[in-house]
Amino acid sequence: MHENEVFVRTASEPEAEGLTGLGIVAAAAAIRNGDISSESYTAALLKRARTHSDLNAFITIDEASALAAARNADKARAAGSTAPLLGVPLAVKDSYLTRGLRTTLGVRNLEGFVPEKDAEAVGAIKDAGGIVFGKNNLVEMSYGLTGNNSPYGQVKNPHNRNHVSGGSSSGAGASVAARIVPAALGGDTVGSIRVPASLCGVVGFKPTTGRWPGNGVAPISHTLDTTGVLARNVEDCALIDQIVTKAEATARSDRSDLKGVRLAYAPRQHLDLVEPDIEAHFNDTVRRLREAGAEIVSIDLGEDFSSITERATWNIFFHETMEAISGFLHHNGVPTSFDAIYNGLKPGLREAWGHVVLPSGPGYISRETYEATLSLDRPEIQRRFNEAFARSGAAALLFPATPCTAPLIEHQSKFSIADQEVSDLVLAKNTIAASLAGLPGISIPTGLSKNGLPLGLEMDGAHGRDGSLLELARRVEAAVGMLPSPG
Repeated sequence: MHENEVFVRTASEPEAEGLTGLGIVAAAAAIRNGDISSESYTAALLKRARTHSDLNAFITIDEASALAAARNADKARAAGSTAPLLGVPLAVKDSYLTRGLRTTLGVRNLEGFVPEKDAEAVGAIKDAGGIVFGKNNLVEMSYGLTGNNSPYGQVKNPHNRNHVSGGSSSGAGASVAARIVPAALGGDTVGSIRVPASLCGVVGFKPTTGRWPGNGVAPISHTLDTTGVLARNVEDCALIDQIVTKAEATARSDRSDLKGVRLAYAPRQHLDLVEPDIEAHFNDTVRRLREAGAEIVSIDLGEDFSSITERATWNIFFHETMEAISGFLHHNGVPTSFDAIYNGLKPGLREAWGHVVLPSGPGYISRETYEATLSLDRPEIQRRFNEAFARSGAAALLFPATPCTAPLIEHQSKFSIADQEVSDLVLAKNTIAASLAGLPGISIPTGLSKNGLPLGLEMDGAHGRDGSLLELARRVEAAVGMLPSPG
């Protein structure tokens, strides 16, 4: 971690513990009301970042700049500013361009690149008074689900450092779970926000594709990519969503029960390959939601739903990568090339790109197959979701966000679920469908497994119903409780 060390008066230990436990909404209110200063809050978070540097959650933190921004926020508050994020630090996945703060995309040959502009979502956060705390570690070019980065280190799970954090928004999930920051901007193509949120025990929100701006964020697939947020609670995600999209706040119900709410789950698709502990906990969560008043119905998305979804997702994902990255580098004046990035990748990832991403690779998806996927498979999955929501009358579809808890770091590439050997791609088994269909999805923590690792419940909503999904998720969160942060 690159840090410019500075020495400031910090809060006492009990005070600092209280400060680092604040979420976005709570911290913003405390600063706005004069209960705390942005400088003291930022200093407490910086201290915690140093204490937990072994998590490898960050690639870059510029302490001096963060504290200078905090002091400026305190001056603005004294002058009467009531900006919604005034003085609140957020982390940013290192796939986002950040003006004046280096952006590596997780690769070695950009370790000295400092952009001259911000990604659009970062600009929105700054316009609302927020502070960029630092740049989160990620899988190289966001291409992976475990948090394994060769140049900048493996991101570790704050609940147990022998286990992965999930990815590719790996540092984002770890830093929010460890109370280093109250929230972090991430990116999700097949589950890269929801997977680390589930494995680290935080809330991860993937908006409807296209709802959030992607300008200035390194892409993988223009069809599947979306920016989003990981935070301490659903209310914080809703505030960030409102700020980034400049949307009107969704009317909030005073109700915390679930009476009158209908939810659905599809056991044939989402419980066919899961750890027994995950299935038992999911069934218990369904029971608790029913006790809170929800009506929960079982649906079936079709015998071939999973096979179509997987085929279509990876056809699009791999075919679009090279063009998407090359265009981003050129458009944003990033001082490297696709070939240079490819040549510098860790061996396993370079081999995978050589097989399925490069047009010369034996597994490259042809233009004909790709176009058929876009015109036939993707619309079919969207149709099935639309039909499922219409027929069931459900406001959201429920399922375990990941089919297992966080794998051990030493076994992250190959491990077993229910005595079946799987690869790390299985971590996105349940999340990819929402990405393919462009639906909004949110993972909320619902408890710990027998081995003390977090469990995530995903809720997918109908296309464009982000505000309703966030409000519903807030009520579900109230019903199932919130997960305490690790020490």
